[in-house]
Order: sequence, then structure tokens, then C-alpha cells
Amino acid sequence: MKDRIDLLARIFLSLIFLWEAYDSLKHFKQTKASMAAYGITWQQDLLLGGAIFLMILGGVLILTGYRAKFGAVLLLLFYIPTTFIVYSFWNDPPELYRINSIGFMKNLAIIGGLMMVYVNGAGRYSIKRLFATTRLPRRFR
Repeated sequence: MKDRIDLLARIFLSLIFLWEAYDSLKHFKQTKASMAAYGITWQQDLLLGGAIFLMILGGVLILTGYRAKFGAVLLLLFYIPTTFIVYSFWNDPPELYRINSIGFMKNLAIIGGLMMVYVNGAGRYSIKRLFATTRLPRRFR
């Protein structure tokens, strides 16, 4: 049962990042405008392209379970600073305080999930484990 839940958790966790990468690509100009609103004006194309790359690579690594710990580290490198930049609720006016504090806490929960993947690995149902336990037939050795 634990192995199935590990797989399901990895699927849900990776879908967040894969969807966000797709959305950022689809709405590239709007995402750059949002970055400018948060004060990120230096090398926007490079930063956004790098963020999309990290989200896709990290999401795929976690989804497949191949080098899931490395994927979790990549996503943590992206998500921790992003959370503190986008959801700095302690600096917000009262009308935005509540919604941004909730977003901040949700992102902390995602960061916690990534930390769990880093500590526990991919689990039984992963591509890495499949490669490690599959034996080639004698004629191909």
C-alpha cells in the first residue's frame, strides 16, 4: 500500500510543476509581466527559461522516479525563492494578506512534499528500480 501511495504522491507532486511549466510557456509574455510586477527585471528571458527547464526536468524526474532525489533538489532550488518572492504576505496590505498567506502555506506544503521525496526516494514503483531489477535474457548478455 505504501508503494502505491508513494507513486500517487509523486504523480500529484510532479503534475503541479509540469502544469506550471506548460502554463508559463503558453503565457510567456504574461509571465514576464508578472515577474516585472514582483521586481524581477534582470534577464527575464533567461530566468524564466531556466525556471521552465527546472520545472520540466524536476517534474519528469519525480514522475518517473528516475533520480527523484535530484529532481526534488532542482525543484526546491526553484520553489523556495519563488515562494518567498511571490507570497511575501508580511509586506502586503491587509486586503491581500489573507490570500497570500494561504498561498504561502500551500507552497510550504509542496516544499515539504519535495523534502519527503528527497529523504525517502522514489519508492518501489519507479523507472530506476525497474532498471535495477530487470535482467536481460541470457542471449543478450
